[in-house]
Amino acid sequence: MVAETTEGKARMTKGTQGFFHFNEPKITNASAVILFCSKTDADEDYFKHIADIDDKNGRFPNEDIKNGFLGAVKAFADIHKYDLKDYQHWMEKQVYLNIGNFLLGLASLGIDATPMEGVDVKALDEEFGLRAKGFTSLVVVSLGYRAASDFNSTEKTPKSRLPQSEIITVI
Repeated sequence: MVAETTEGKARMTKGTQGFFHFNEPKITNASAVILFCSKTDADEDYFKHIADIDDKNGRFPNEDIKNGFLGAVKAFADIHKYDLKDYQHWMEKQVYLNIGNFLLGLASLGIDATPMEGVDVKALDEEFGLRAKGFTSLVVVSLGYRAASDFNSTEKTPKSRLPQSEIITVI
């Protein structure tokens, strides 16, 4: 979901009431706010729908490749649904992969972004009727340019990272 208007951003702040109040200005002051959501369930009909759209867009040169795609998606979904029993978590991870790419794309354009899990996802689900549509909220990302007064600005506070030797092992 994308909110660019004052009204839309006000609706997004429903997720910052109470405990998460500290994130409200990050939404109201943003140029735009994106709410990333995950499906709450995906079945074979949904996977077929995706494959049909991909096929229509020219992704599959023939029916065998389309069927191979469907078989692979179903196999991975079944592994997570029946063997690992982390189906919902797996679907959420698929969204997080996209969020990572989204954030990198924004950075390459010189646009600042603040991803926030510090929101009341149940309140956002209710505000936008997401559960009835088969979705649930995951992450809010505010977009724009950082203010000079931003606590996290490198001019105010230098970035701090663990030493490379603690987080990367070269083999």
